[in-house]
Amino acid sequence: MFPAISDYQKIGIGLTGFGVAFLFLGVLLFFDKGLLAMGNILFLAGLGFVIGLERTFRFFFQRHKLRGSGCFFGGILVVLLGWPVVGMCVESYGFFILFSGFFPVVINFIRRIPVIGNILNLPGIRTVVNKLSESPSMV
Repeated sequence: MFPAISDYQKIGIGLTGFGVAFLFLGVLLFFDKGLLAMGNILFLAGLGFVIGLERTFRFFFQRHKLRGSGCFFGGILVVLLGWPVVGMCVESYGFFILFSGFFPVVINFIRRIPVIGNILNLPGIRTVVNKLSESPSMV
């Protein structure tokens, strides 16, 4: 039915989860640079374990994604150098550019969830969600 998940993918899911948790705590605790740096490193390591190193490099270094990748990795570098607020802003911009092709798929999936779908259909929120879900292509 479902393909089996390898042990490396299980480790990657754990690393990615811890990375997201560290990033959330780092932002919650007033941009603590230690937590943000650990979160970034764990997130990237987990991504490499989940989809493999070759596919990770191919994803980040496609010609049309170089600007997003540069901002994402530049933001990580700025966080590691000690400017967490600026680094997270640059990193967030890069994350948005990199993963903007996936937003329509995610939004259409979330619209089908009973309670959250009703919230997304409220008049003020609907216009913003419709703008986000109108992406030209998911490449």
